[in-house]
Amino acid sequence: MKKIVADHILIKTENPAEDNFIIYLKSENDIPEIFPGNFAEILVPDSPEVFLRRPFSILDVDYKKRIISFYIKAIGKGTSRLGALKSGTKINLIYPLGNRYSIENNLTKVLIVGGGSGIAPFILLGKELKKRDIRATFLIGGRSKKDILMTEEFSKYGEVLMTTEDGTAGEKGLVTQHTVFKTGKFNFDKIYCCGPNPMMKAVGILAREKGIPCEASLENTMACGFGVCLCCVTATHQGNKRVCLEGPVFNVNDLTW
Repeated sequence: MKKIVADHILIKTENPAEDNFIIYLKSENDIPEIFPGNFAEILVPDSPEVFLRRPFSILDVDYKKRIISFYIKAIGKGTSRLGALKSGTKINLIYPLGNRYSIENNLTKVLIVGGGSGIAPFILLGKELKKRDIRATFLIGGRSKKDILMTEEFSKYGEVLMTTEDGTAGEKGLVTQHTVFKTGKFNFDKIYCCGPNPMMKAVGILAREKGIPCEASLENTMACGFGVCLCCVTATHQGNKRVCLEGPVFNVNDLTW
């Protein structure tokens, strides 16, 4: 897979919710082919105290306009700085990195589970599934209604279900407590997930119990993106693996959860 290191121009920033934003970056050159699950390492500009790049899943791509976008939640100096940048700022990227979600030919109906910034890979995944006529159900979880974002966009690619811990949107409870997991309704060919580790572990356990293949995109700290720094190592049944290189997408049966 061809990788590039290049400056891109920030053309706009959207703020779907407090401390959540989407940045749109324009490339001077053609954007290489990107697959659902790929990510980029972004260098935070004009921020000497943030010297390591930050990894972000690629939200969407417009190849014709040469625009690539990222969904980012401000949780520290680096992410907050990215959200405060002005249009016209140059931002350096290394991408596409990592592996991808696998989409087998025999799939007809899949469940996509996300929480927090873990929803980021699912626009590209939804587009690819729709292109292959695979029916997708999105299950988005959050603490409250304000944490449930981009449902209108997801609805273009499948059914959207929600859970919130306080019951302000969708069903009350955790994603794994949604009625879609109940006997008789849980008839999916595969599950894809991304989000907080406890959520993904819980989804993975349910998938194993029901004998349904499940892939999780891990969000370990990734300083380099090339497997050199070993910051992102995770334990698997085949030994330690580098999330940035052998992942970020793993079959949950390979993880020592």
